[in-house]
Amino acid sequence: MRRHEITDRQWTVVAPLLSGKATDCGVTANDNRLFFNAVVWLMRTGVPWADLPERFGKPNSVCRRFRRLAQKGVWEALFEALKAPELEWVMLDSTILRAHQHSAGQKKAPPPLNAWVVAGAE
Repeated sequence: MRRHEITDRQWTVVAPLLSGKATDCGVTANDNRLFFNAVVWLMRTGVPWADLPERFGKPNSVCRRFRRLAQKGVWEALFEALKAPELEWVMLDSTILRAHQHSAGQKKAPPPLNAWVVAGAE
């Protein structure tokens, strides 16, 4: 697997949501995963469409397909399917969490010696 490409586990979630599958009516896409990896690569690197590597195909074709899917609302459906769960429902039990040894804060300075009291004298 190359850098910026999705894993097989992620692809099993994404694949049914993309159009162009063999089960869809109309034109079947050559390689949906390659197209999705191209989009992931572009979003993670932040480069312009024209700088898309040749292995992903023609930049204009990828851009047009990306825009068509955006107009159909496919990307919103993908984000909904992949979003993280609501964290307000997560509860943490402090008995199983340990703080780092340095998290207690700065060490306290010893109390100042009283100038009027000399050690051993009353």
